[in-house]
Amino acid sequence: MRAAGSTTSALKSGVRRLLGRTGFDIVRSTDNRGGVDDFIPFEATMRAARAAGLSVGDYLDGVMNGTPGATQSTIDELRALGVFADSPKTVLEIGPGSGRYLEKTLKECAPDRYEIYETAAPWAAHLVETFGVVARPAQGSSLAPTPDASVDLVQAHKVFNTVTFLCAVRYFFEMARVTRPGGRIVFDVMTETCLDPETVRTWATEGGAGHDSYPAAMPRRTCVDLFATLGCGLEAGFLAPMGVATTEVLVFRKDA
Repeated sequence: MRAAGSTTSALKSGVRRLLGRTGFDIVRSTDNRGGVDDFIPFEATMRAARAAGLSVGDYLDGVMNGTPGATQSTIDELRALGVFADSPKTVLEIGPGSGRYLEKTLKECAPDRYEIYETAAPWAAHLVETFGVVARPAQGSSLAPTPDASVDLVQAHKVFNTVTFLCAVRYFFEMARVTRPGGRIVFDVMTETCLDPETVRTWATEGGAGHDSYPAAMPRRTCVDLFATLGCGLEAGFLAPMGVATTEVLVFRKDA
């Protein structure tokens, strides 16, 4: 799909068409195993955000997704839950995309090292240059370059709603592996909590044409039980805006 024109309104219109009504932070990927069909074009989005006088993250939340403050509200909830209270020294983020959660996480804590696994090369390069993070080779479901028990906070936002079940659970195993004892794992999934009949109807009618591969649902109990077998207990869960409905953010702590 071709990028929009040079004016702000045309850029906004073009990116909106790409996003449809999903609200996901989806970027062009060199590893599209999850079946994601659309992407946020790097240059067009950057130009539109600058023209609007906004950070990329605030532009995506407020202009493109129509949910101003959504990213910040999630960060606020995590702060209230004490996720940043221990001042994590090593953070790893899967699929940071535009960096909207990354940027706000860095305002909450000052890690010595922030690793990212991002398959969209232009966005990954931008995040490295802008925030000084470390981009690890991304292969779609593995965190192999990161050593065992080496990360204080592992997070993924608006990622596991857009990939297949097997891709998600393979990442779950990896997330537990790289988290140190006492560290936290934070991610969101579209659980049954988010899928009452009326919401399902809303997704079916307003979710956007050509997006049959997502949103991808994930049973809450599957996540909780799996992470329990990996030595990670559920600390909290809360709903966050996503597209026409919500997604559930889960917070786990690895046993010390």
